[in-house]
Amino acid sequence: MQISGRFTTAMHLLCYVAMYSEEECVTSDAAAQSAGVNPVVIRNLMRQLSRASLITVDRYDGIMLKKKPAKITLYDVYLAVESVDRNTGLFRFHGNPDLSCPVGGGIHAALDKRLLAAQKAMEKELKSQTLEDVMKDLRKSIRKAEKKAEKTLIGYN
Repeated sequence: MQISGRFTTAMHLLCYVAMYSEEECVTSDAAAQSAGVNPVVIRNLMRQLSRASLITVDRYDGIMLKKKPAKITLYDVYLAVESVDRNTGLFRFHGNPDLSCPVGGGIHAALDKRLLAAQKAMEKELKSQTLEDVMKDLRKSIRKAEKKAEKTLIGYN
């Protein structure tokens, strides 16, 4: 089981928009270059994020957040871009266990509650984190990299 790359790419896109949209017109091409993906991937995510009312896209103003970063949870993004069937859940069962086998006949009863609990715990954590939280950590990381680069340059002078 693995969440697709759509989630992390959508988070990259939202961070890029949050960081640059007030300074410049953010385009799908610029965001795609930053994320290292094809612009078509970004445009597909933009459609999903737009449908979820997380971003707006304007031909002249570019991509913009529709909500403040503190109001966008990671769960919002997850729901917008991941195609998790709410009936079957995050974990998918193998197709046709042999019901006449003791294991095949009992595996659902033994696992279903546990898997649902794991999914709910993950979703609870995603609900507790916002784009603003991610942006704070991203800004710290950028400042740290800048200081390291500055020290490296000073060492060469």
